[in-house]
Amino acid sequence: MEDPQRARSHTVTTTASSFAENFSTSSSSFAYDREFLRTLPGLLIVAEIVLGLLVWTLIAGTEYFRVPAFGWVMFVAVFYWVLTVFFLIVYITMTYTRIPQVPWTTVGLCFNGSAFVLYLSAAVVDASSVSPERDSHNFNSWAASSFFAFLVTICYAGNTYFSFIAWRSRTIQ
Repeated sequence: MEDPQRARSHTVTTTASSFAENFSTSSSSFAYDREFLRTLPGLLIVAEIVLGLLVWTLIAGTEYFRVPAFGWVMFVAVFYWVLTVFFLIVYITMTYTRIPQVPWTTVGLCFNGSAFVLYLSAAVVDASSVSPERDSHNFNSWAASSFFAFLVTICYAGNTYFSFIAWRSRTIQ
């Protein structure tokens, strides 16, 4: 009985060491694009993340469930905040170079275009739902979230423009 156990532990050790070797070689080819954050689209993505975080935290810190329209604003803000963080990671780590099957310029255009349209609707809903008579102790947070929602909308409009330029230059070639 001792012989099969030794053989099994030897196999596990070999498998674990080959896994560690593969992991160390794959992580050494990990790309990182430091220059992306210095480009205008990179700066816009960072602004979208920071300002989007302000939008949904300013609303989440209040009793927003009393006004049903803020549910839509929260959905748009949190949904696009999470996806924008995901795309920032994709761009910084240059994952798009490892998955060439995905038409990244088209994906970026669709993402930024939809974010612009839905954030514009959320910003309008946010601004139209703010009134001092409705809930005076939440007024400042809601007004500030409305302001930041319009700023995020402008950022997504800018990134939509840059995505369109990249998409058009890709389709002309």
